[in-house]
Amino acid sequence: MSSSITSRFLSIFSSRIVTFLAVVVATPVIVRVLGRSEFGEYAFLLSVLGVLMLFVDGGIFDGVRKFMSERNRPSGWRAEVFGFYVRVATVFILVAAGTLLLASHMGVPSQYFGAGFDRYFALLAVLIATRQLGSVVRGGLMGLDLERISEPLQILNKLLFVGAGIGLVLAGYGIVGLLAARILGHLAMLVGGGFVLARRFDGTRLVSGTDLSIPARELLAFNLGSFVLFGLYVSILHLDVLLVQWYRGSEATGLYRAALTIAEFLWFVPRIAQMTLVHSTSELWSAGEHDRITDISSRTTRYTLLFTLLLAIGLAALAGPFVTTYYGADFAGAVEPLLILIPGALAFAVARPIFAIGQGNGDLRRLNYATAAAALLNLGGNVLLIPRFGLLGAAVATTISYLSMLAFHVWASRLIGFNPVADLRLPRIILTAVVSAVPIFTLTAIIEPDILALIVVPPVGFVVYATLSLLSGVIDREELTEIRTSNW
Repeated sequence: MSSSITSRFLSIFSSRIVTFLAVVVATPVIVRVLGRSEFGEYAFLLSVLGVLMLFVDGGIFDGVRKFMSERNRPSGWRAEVFGFYVRVATVFILVAAGTLLLASHMGVPSQYFGAGFDRYFALLAVLIATRQLGSVVRGGLMGLDLERISEPLQILNKLLFVGAGIGLVLAGYGIVGLLAARILGHLAMLVGGGFVLARRFDGTRLVSGTDLSIPARELLAFNLGSFVLFGLYVSILHLDVLLVQWYRGSEATGLYRAALTIAEFLWFVPRIAQMTLVHSTSELWSAGEHDRITDISSRTTRYTLLFTLLLAIGLAALAGPFVTTYYGADFAGAVEPLLILIPGALAFAVARPIFAIGQGNGDLRRLNYATAAAALLNLGGNVLLIPRFGLLGAAVATTISYLSMLAFHVWASRLIGFNPVADLRLPRIILTAVVSAVPIFTLTAIIEPDILALIVVPPVGFVVYATLSLLSGVIDREELTEIRTSNW
């Protein structure tokens, strides 16, 4: 491959660290200024955005990265693929943004969701356009192995959102300010990345293409499969929030979104692995290196489970102190849903890289079946449990669907042609987790006040867990050397 998976991972990891910390710092400020009800409305809008972006993206971001990274293609292939996807994205944006603007002009959002939602949806139209074009540009940079450029631009994107968003919220602009700040961040990605790509590609290819014959049917088939796949995927991620808003209102949505946001902290590293592996393994699939893919997938699954399990143990032990310190005492009701969500979030974290490797293969039929099964469980569970049990019902339904996502995708991966659990070393991981949990929970129980526990327990738990991981053989010293030298 043109660059190692480790080096690509580290490029994305460095940007994710900065953006993650920026969001972690900004979230409690935003929550406290907005309050539970308005934060619930904002969370609802983000879920609406997530669903709409499914239709606008239609697998374009992954398609750009997958096909631009393939090496056994004719000269000019990359530029032609990028231009093709720019044209497709523009059509989707015009349809989606135009529909939102028309609905806002007619007053439809405020009629169904309350006063003020017309202007929110108008801003969503602009946000969709800037986010999608910025996403295509970022995908193009990654397809050219330019993560060293795409990821600093992603940092700029997020820092602009956080800085401008906090400033506008404190100035009294509320949700409008947050949406405007998101638009500003995506514009920075679009302009900066577009400038870099303009120096590498002939701009006429973006409009009309060239004489190079590209398999448009192959590209669109992948996009259609990705559209179905991510439709199911997005429903699992956002349906619970939408249904809590529908059945229980904005305040309950604010509490549930707070719990879900913390549970999603477990996805920090798996998200990076997922983004890295689509285009990295696409090269291997096209070269027929199936044994190498199994080796990568089994190691990635083991590393992901090992790291995320540590976070899950710590989060479960510190759930109460963390929620009330991070969000404030008004959000104490988010603790119970969070504890229920943690096992499912752990399973979903492990499923993410497996999902990405299967997607790199390009044959999405089995992935669609696996994700559809999890999505149906999610829909049925949430519709059945939220009206009766509220937030706890949503958490139970979501955790069940997340757990099933892992089980179904392990099954699908075996059918596709790789084994992500070939070298899992599960008994050793369980032993490491059980022994480490004892000092972590004990320290949490005896240390007062809560803020001191939040400072002391994480580093002590990490040292104990890392030491046991090495002693038990979950990770070999040779593997550490390979990772450190970027030879993997």
